Amino acid sequence: MATERQGGKKVADASKIAPATGKLGVMVVGLGAVATTFIAGVEAVRRGLAKPIGSLTQMGTIRLGKRTDNRSPLVREFVPLANLEDLVFTGWDIFDDNVYESAVHAKVLAKETLDQLKPFLESIQPLPAVFDQHYVKRLHGTHVKRGKTKRDLANQVVADIRAFKKTVDRVVMIWCGSTEIFIEPGAVHQSIEAFEKGLDKNDIGIAPSQIYAYAALSEGVPFANGAPNLTVDVPAMVELSRRNAAPICGKDFKTGQTFMKTVLAPAFKARLLGVSGWYSTNILGNRDGEVLDDPESFKTKEESKLGVLDYILQPQLYPDLYKEIYHKVRINYYPPRGDNKEGWDNIDIFGWLGYPMQIKVDFLCRDSILAAPIALDLVLFLDLAKRTPELRSKGIQEWLSFYLKSPQTAPGLYPEHDLFIQSMKLKNTLRHIMGEGLITHLGLEYYD
Repeated sequence: MATERQGGKKVADASKIAPATGKLGVMVVGLGAVATTFIAGVEAVRRGLAKPIGSLTQMGTIRLGKRTDNRSPLVREFVPLANLEDLVFTGWDIFDDNVYESAVHAKVLAKETLDQLKPFLESIQPLPAVFDQHYVKRLHGTHVKRGKTKRDLANQVVADIRAFKKTVDRVVMIWCGSTEIFIEPGAVHQSIEAFEKGLDKNDIGIAPSQIYAYAALSEGVPFANGAPNLTVDVPAMVELSRRNAAPICGKDFKTGQTFMKTVLAPAFKARLLGVSGWYSTNILGNRDGEVLDDPESFKTKEESKLGVLDYILQPQLYPDLYKEIYHKVRINYYPPRGDNKEGWDNIDIFGWLGYPMQIKVDFLCRDSILAAPIALDLVLFLDLAKRTPELRSKGIQEWLSFYLKSPQTAPGLYPEHDLFIQSMKLKNTLRHIMGEGLITHLGLEYYD
């Protein structure tokens, strides 16, 4: 992106950002509880039936300039985001229920709400999905693609993308599917060439989410991952993202318990309060809970959840406060709860002279209600990144870490998990691409 100098500082040229004209196609992988809540919610907002609460792109503001300037426009009026009226949905699922039927089955939204949206939701029929039960043991897909090799399956997804592209102006893909089994990065993930050979040889290291990501990035389509699967966070996908200017970001929507950790842990660190233990348990009864009841899928989720505290608290820098922390995470499948997840935390902290204290948090949340606005914001911001030359050329969009349990960064760079640092990074990125000054909160100029 071209830049100009303003007061000795580089300022981005916002005129280089392509306008958000025409239809934005949203390709959703997995039309379950999160996806149907997202899609139905967007339609409800479009019809004036509800407010897009929880969405930074729709309800958030951004301060520009000094506090005394009183310039705080809505984010959607500051940056050229796609309008909700221009979103067009399609997707894949391993069951053939349309979005209305799937939403009724998920039992997240009231049936009275869904019935008002029924014709629209019924019109979205899922495409057959890429599925292999090896990677998600507790599900039995019936609406699936067939192929001799994983290359065949990837080509079928590419064909779906190309067909959809003919009906819209731009496309973004988002994974709202289940958590796959834990996979370590291997040789097949180290380059595009190795990955493509792996597709031909049905390499066990290539899970369905990676097939979708490969197809999307090959077609220049931005990709977001709402689950903790190993997907775009490997060298092959990063290389493909940069080569085809297809933005990617981290993984696993930051909704309930981890969201609270990224709020509380920075507070303990800021006050230099020690933490000796943090026990977290969850009960969840939807399809996600059923999938995570399998130890191999839980391992994937556990890795995503456990990394947060180490990066925030930095025990290597504060050994007296955090080196001996005992961190445990549990998820229990409990069908009566449905989508209404309960996240319970017991936090053992210590203060002055080492005296112990406790904090207990019981977050009775609604998983898909918290995830839906994240899905919306990621779709709109990834589309913005695709239209912004400086951002799309970088591949990884670290500024979107705000929404994800596992932020993705450049190789060798540790991720920021502190929610408030992430929020500042996101808004400063928006200021930067629009040619506005960055906000440091130094504030000394007010006292000169």
